[in-house]
Formats: sequence, structure tokens, C-alpha cells
Amino acid sequence: MKSGLYFLCLAVAAQAWHVSNTYVGNSFFDGFDFWTYSDPTHGFVNFVDENTARSQGMVWTNDNYVYMGADHTNNAPNGRNSVRIQSQASWNYGLFVLIMDHMPGGQCGTWPAFWTVGGNWPNEGEIDIIEGVNTNSVNQMTLHSGSGCQMEWSGRNETGKIISTDCDAYVNSNSGCAVLTNQANSYGEDFSNNGGGAYAMQYFEDGVRIWFFPANNMPWDIASDTPNPLDWPVPDAFFPFGGDCSSNHFGPQQIVFDLTFCGDWAGSAYQYSGCPSNCNDFVANNPSAFQGYYWGIKSLKVYQ
Repeated sequence: MKSGLYFLCLAVAAQAWHVSNTYVGNSFFDGFDFWTYSDPTHGFVNFVDENTARSQGMVWTNDNYVYMGADHTNNAPNGRNSVRIQSQASWNYGLFVLIMDHMPGGQCGTWPAFWTVGGNWPNEGEIDIIEGVNTNSVNQMTLHSGSGCQMEWSGRNETGKIISTDCDAYVNSNSGCAVLTNQANSYGEDFSNNGGGAYAMQYFEDGVRIWFFPANNMPWDIASDTPNPLDWPVPDAFFPFGGDCSSNHFGPQQIVFDLTFCGDWAGSAYQYSGCPSNCNDFVANNPSAFQGYYWGIKSLKVYQ
């Protein structure tokens, strides 16, 4: 008798990915809502609405490019104006591919992230695809969940470095189960200075896989809108679903971009980063430091 895993592997192999949602250029923000509430991660930030963001030059678009950043011209004693957006659509599974020529990060006090989240956090999960703080130079990929989701320390088919295995948001200060990429130029200023690239996240029945591709080494099938992850290299991170973490810990996912400052992670890590002063003071009084703190997006596509 063939096992259920055998049939699951056949299902993955047979999966043909087709574009279901395209976010690009002038229509990019039509599919997103701007978050105008307080920052759940307690950042030194004021998230603004779309009209404010456009009028202050924090977001703009043209036919084939999206700029999304934070205020970098004014002192900000009460928190720096910035942007957080969340997709109107959600997906039970999918392949999410983001192509950029510029990424935020690497600046003191910053905490950018590109991620997905379920509707009932943390019980429907969170998948952090791009994330880092302060002067970090490598990308961290992390899952957060309700209780009962544990990853293995070894035996996972991935190239990254495992740094934690308990995905439970209620333990270890919500550090989640995390993997650091081993690839150079994967994050922040190094990513941007190397011409950018693509991140892909596959959310499927057997788990979550994340790849980083530099611009000069991107699979041809991404550009042709016929992605086939079976032909790609081993992923940077693989979080398998199974006995120690069932897929029930993750529900339909929405896409989130945000650009926050200080807060629970960047603020607590600031003293170890080699950055001057303290986090809130630096962010408040050094607007020009954040001129490069923006997402430069060529396209975001979801395949199903």
C-alpha cells in the first residue's frame, strides 16, 4: 500500500502554477488597504493613510514601478510617519513571487518586513518572508503560530541556518521558528547594491518554502509567468507540516508590507547593533538616515 506521503508528493509534483493575482505599477495599491492603527509591535511610528502617504511622497507609482517608503525629511519627536499595507485578498495556498530592485533595511532603528498573516493571529499563522532589524545584513525567514507547532533542528531540505524551532507565538518572546539565509546580498543595502532580485514563498499542504534569487540568477520561468519550483534549487528555508506541526496551524493568508521603527525587536536589539544614541532618539532626529528605507517593487504575483 502506498503511503499518504506518496500521494501528497505526487500532488505537489503535478501542481501547475497559474497567475491568480498581479500587483504592479499604477494599479498596485488598488488591491491593498493602508493600515492606520497603532503598530502591534509597538514601533516608534505613525502609519498613515494612502492620501497622506502620496501627498508626503512616501508612496508613488508609474506604469511598471512601485515606491513605498517612510518620511525622510522631517524630525519626528512623536514617531516617524510610515506605511503599512495589507492585501484585500487572502489565499488558502499559493506561490507568492516578489521582484524588486531595492529593499529597505540596514539602517539603525529600522524594522522592515514582507510577510503573510492569517485572520485570527496567531492561530491562523504568520509567514515572514523578508525581515530584519537595524544593521542586519542577512534575511531572516520565520513562522509564528499558536501552540503545538514545532520544527526539527535537522533533516529539513534547505540551505539556510536554523536558529529556532518553536513556532509558538506565546513562548520565547514570540521569536518563532526561524531560518537565516546563507546567501550574500539577500537583505537591505547589500540586496539593493547588487541589483535586487526575487523572493518566492510557496505555501502548500506539505509546508512552507522560501527562496531568494539574485537578479543575475533568477529562474527563467519566473520571467515567463510559468514558475515551477520543482526545477528550482533547494530553498533557503523549508518549514514542513506534519506530525509536529500540522497544516491546521495556518489558515488563509493575506500579504503585508510594513516599514516600522524600533519597537519589540529593533528597539530591544538596538543596544547590540553598534548604532548611536538610543533607538527612538535616533529615529526622531535623523530623517536623512532613512532616505534609502523603501521598497522598490517591479512586480508582486500570486500563483495558484
